[in-house]
Amino acid sequence: MRSTTQLAEMSHSEQLARLLREFERVGVDPNTISAGLAVRDDDAFRALAALPDRAGPSAFLAQLRLVVSPSAKPDRA
Repeated sequence: MRSTTQLAEMSHSEQLARLLREFERVGVDPNTISAGLAVRDDDAFRALAALPDRAGPSAFLAQLRLVVSPSAKPDRA
């Protein structure tokens, strides 16, 4: 996973390509992610980096909640 500084040095198209590759790796269809989901790129990258391959959209959203709001607790199944 690249650091925030390294991400800032990437062009917008490079960041988008990297984000799409990470979504694919984790098993999240980027077309199903709401455009209204206002998340910074580095938060999305941190959430994705914490997940194993094929974790799926539910795992991504749960991890994203933890990244954006560190006081959030994971749901118990």
